[in-house]
Amino acid sequence: MKMTTTGIEEKIRALAEPLLAGMGMELVDLVFVTEHGRHVLRVFIDKPGGVTVDDCGDFSKEFSTILDVEDPIPQRYMLEVSSPGLDRPLVKEADFKRFAGKKAKIKAKEAIEGRRNFKAVIDNVAEGKVFVTDFDGKKFEIALSNIERARLEIEF
Repeated sequence: MKMTTTGIEEKIRALAEPLLAGMGMELVDLVFVTEHGRHVLRVFIDKPGGVTVDDCGDFSKEFSTILDVEDPIPQRYMLEVSSPGLDRPLVKEADFKRFAGKKAKIKAKEAIEGRRNFKAVIDNVAEGKVFVTDFDGKKFEIALSNIERARLEIEF
């Protein structure tokens, strides 16, 4: 998933966040993509303890009504609502804070010490930077604005 959003995604985000907050959930990420000639709006939601199928269904039903009324998407599309999964995307500063101590895959937009890809433990987040330690024990700081994509590593 990308860190930047299109104008449509920004409008949809502004509609989704208050509804989710009222339902005790949060917006993890959303993407509006074209696949096989069809437009798909994917919304990833979460709450403490994880979301259920019923949570996704309840949000989808209410959000569909809001989207029908506000009509931010000019073409036909499919709405998909799901949990972020075990390899959850890390998008906001709060995501990195919440998962401090966990392993993540991070791809930087601009290279840091010759690297763009990092598999590392999230140590801390401060002043717009994510501090990580890779598996060789080397420490890096990556500006949030320099993160192209980040996901939790699945741990068993």
